[in-house]
Amino acid sequence: MLDKYVWGDASRLSPEAPVPVVRVDRETAVAGGAANVAANLAALGARAELFGRVGEDADGRRLRALLDGARVELLPEAVSSAVPTIVKTRVVCRRQQVCRLDQEAEPGAYALSEADLAALAPAAARADAILLSDYAKGMLTPESVRAILALPGRADIVALDPKPRPGVDYSGVTLMTPNRAEALRLAGLDDAPGPFPAEAVCAAIHERFAPKHLVVTLGPDGMLLSEGGRPVERIPTFAREVFDVSGAGDTVVAALTLALAAGFPLADAARFANTAAGVVVGKLGTATATPDELRAYAASVKK
Repeated sequence: MLDKYVWGDASRLSPEAPVPVVRVDRETAVAGGAANVAANLAALGARAELFGRVGEDADGRRLRALLDGARVELLPEAVSSAVPTIVKTRVVCRRQQVCRLDQEAEPGAYALSEADLAALAPAAARADAILLSDYAKGMLTPESVRAILALPGRADIVALDPKPRPGVDYSGVTLMTPNRAEALRLAGLDDAPGPFPAEAVCAAIHERFAPKHLVVTLGPDGMLLSEGGRPVERIPTFAREVFDVSGAGDTVVAALTLALAAGFPLADAARFANTAAGVVVGKLGTATATPDELRAYAASVKK
């Protein structure tokens, strides 16, 4: 998807309705959704190949140009004249988001076809890892997730940033990276105030989906690492000043997957991802982190 930002200032209310009048200073756009995951991978030095439905429209052309600039290879079969490019437009005043406007077709329009899966097979076979970024836009269905996991000769590592909903079975993935609310839904538990029920959540998710690695992002409470249905470590957050958390989950799953594909153990991969997230939440808007930024940020945290 394409993430657009309208930046401006608001000093008065509209006479037509009790809403602010925004004087627009500038507009920007960045790769969003799974495209942001791919951009994060490329920024960290990986070769990223991307499949996600992109329209043959002005927003799609803008998104493809951004991906080219980020050194992300969009598989040509992803482009379609049958659907519009998904666009999220955020209006931001004085570093505060005023509203968000979403443009997209009905979820069924973005479904994977047999031809799409055939196009994915060669990329899945030559990859070191496959990363499924689920934004619940209709592409990752129960059928398509099973079909991707069954692709011949696919990479051994399959990572998933889930968007829990009824009927979607995520069994068979190597890594899952839900946030607090998503982890509770995956575990079939209510999101109630109070301490996060780590043991119950990890046990329930393992029983239902049996991921090799489970990393729950808990915002200011850091990350919870789980293996075999048991919590094994909690890593505190590195973020010192947070401007915008949008897209931080994309950075986490990208960095985790890259580190696991490079052969690092889960704990080291999680610390790497935690540092990358600390970089991007210090930026306004959907963002990426480069190796130089990670080194500088890690050095500043140690002081």
